[in-house]
Amino acid sequence: MMTNSHEMLMGLAIGIGLAAACGFRVFVPLLIMSIGVRADYLNVASNMEWVGSTPALLAFATATALEIAAYYVPWVDNALDSITTPTAIVAGTFASASMITGMDPMLQWSVAAIAGGGAAGAVQIATVATRATSTATTAGFGNPVVSTAEAGAATGVALLAIVVPVLVVVFLVLMFAFAARAMFRRRKHVPALQ
Repeated sequence: MMTNSHEMLMGLAIGIGLAAACGFRVFVPLLIMSIGVRADYLNVASNMEWVGSTPALLAFATATALEIAAYYVPWVDNALDSITTPTAIVAGTFASASMITGMDPMLQWSVAAIAGGGAAGAVQIATVATRATSTATTAGFGNPVVSTAEAGAATGVALLAIVVPVLVVVFLVLMFAFAARAMFRRRKHVPALQ
């Protein structure tokens, strides 16, 4: 039997992993979370049990199908990025808060906003940059490949977050450290304006 602090940490790790997956696709991780709750595989905060309900499952499935399909429509994919960036942060915050149990609600939502929203936002910014690069270098013809990779990453990261949550958190920490190091090196080589 797990202790409350162990359950809380595992829930936080799962929530951060699901949140990061929201940065790739907003609704894929929420659909996977809904399926996990419905199958009694995931425990969510008591005020979030509705996530496993039939209406929620159908809503997440419909939203997932529409989101994935829309990313295959040329130029719509780039337009969606302006909408999905804030939406991914909100979804990441929600996914994290749903998985954090046994915590004061104010602290639960604060941690979810910082850790979950931050993870989702960071991943989403990276996907926007990748799509912009693809659009610029392939005139948008490479974007379906990027869309497929993002949908696969959302699914894979969400499933890994549920099955091996600590691994996903370690991977995210390493990814952020690598990105910070690359940004630091880039700034170091930029000549100062005089």
